[in-house]
Amino acid sequence: MTHAPQIEPVELAKSYRLLNHGPTVLVSSAHGARRNVMAAAWCMPLDFDPPKLLVVIDKSTFTRELIEASGEFVINVPTQAQRALAVAVGSDSGRERDKFTALDITTFAGDRVAAPLIEGCVAWLECRVVPEAHNQNRYDLFIGEVVAAHADSRVFSAGRWHFGPEHDALRTIHHVAGGAFFVTGPMLDNSAA
Repeated sequence: MTHAPQIEPVELAKSYRLLNHGPTVLVSSAHGARRNVMAAAWCMPLDFDPPKLLVVIDKSTFTRELIEASGEFVINVPTQAQRALAVAVGSDSGRERDKFTALDITTFAGDRVAAPLIEGCVAWLECRVVPEAHNQNRYDLFIGEVVAAHADSRVFSAGRWHFGPEHDALRTIHHVAGGAFFVTGPMLDNSAA
């Protein structure tokens, strides 16, 4: 991926670290000429080799329809500067209108999947669905194999997050309920424990 100088590939063996701190994510999907994005608070790493993740995608969503048709999706990790975007894409259906156009969301192409990657996020995990019909139908639970991963090197490099005060706007958001969010805080020094 050669989109912006601060975006760098992440070793797939370390891609789970992009989600290990539990951020709210934006799930983007596409099939044919249709595309969509939704917010999801329930997304987590599952396995290392090959790297896999889990995400809950309700049966009623347009995003799920596109994922089931294409077999792929992208997990975008938004920043606190994108909180209003996360609320907006999580409050509106893409069946009636293209959210990307309506909300002026800028995207770029990934390396391995057709679903769009959202500019301004700090991490992107391109995923292919690992079919598991029982879990998908009964629990709305999708397994994604991460086939490419990227991160903003200003806050993630050498396989680690490093949120400094100079990049406060890039801190990830964490939905706790009822529209309330927290942001990732400062790193704690283990030598003081």
